[in-house]
Amino acid sequence: MAERTDHRHGTDPGYEQARRILSEASGIVVLTGAGVSTDSGIPDFRGPDGVWTRDPEAEKYSSIDHYLSSSEVRKGAWRRRAENPAWHAEPNAGHLALAELERRGRLELLVTQNIDGLHLRAGNSRERLVEVHGTMLDAVCVACGRRGPMREVLDRLEAGEEDPPCPDCGGILKSATVLFGEALDERDIHRAFDAAAAAEVLLCVGTSLQVFPIARMVPIALSQGAQVVIVNGEPTPYDDDAAVVRGSISEVLPGLLGL
Repeated sequence: MAERTDHRHGTDPGYEQARRILSEASGIVVLTGAGVSTDSGIPDFRGPDGVWTRDPEAEKYSSIDHYLSSSEVRKGAWRRRAENPAWHAEPNAGHLALAELERRGRLELLVTQNIDGLHLRAGNSRERLVEVHGTMLDAVCVACGRRGPMREVLDRLEAGEEDPPCPDCGGILKSATVLFGEALDERDIHRAFDAAAAAEVLLCVGTSLQVFPIARMVPIALSQGAQVVIVNGEPTPYDDDAAVVRGSISEVLPGLLGL
């Protein structure tokens, strides 16, 4: 079984094992989830204080079937979008560490399940970033495909429209994120899986590794002989195959990466 530790015991074998693996790698593939943004004030979904843990009904706002079939669901979803704490969030030390990893030429690819855009704001480039679940920063029409800044739609919401339609065709607008029931972009998935297959080290940060297909990056990497490091507040299904570190990601990650 792999060693694991809390970050407060930085001399323990699990932390040291993870730091050694990362320091010796010439290139690192990174997978991030909601946990990397919690220290920026954005709650995760499945954690003890997660959005869906506290309010199971909230999950229906992330279902494309519910969204398309109910104007009341859409109105509720728009209210939630406008109130999302991500609009006022700033990148934390965890985001900044991953941006610095890229600046130092050691980041092969950053795959994120997050939609908040904080990796870009921290300084990671679009060329080395795959947002597998899309972005909340844009809005898209499900009918004609029109895409534009989310801020334009939120301004209409503030002006009194509860369920703003597409200005071009009158169709239903949604955030440019992948809702339950929608297909992920196959190009993004292939890019993520190819990176995992070629990885020397796969670093998983703030993800429960329970959302598929993207969680398959871990067994793909392991099958090709890569080493896996997991930094997460809660256990994951792959802890026994990885070097595992618990704790606040904004506190843990810079030290693990030697930054």
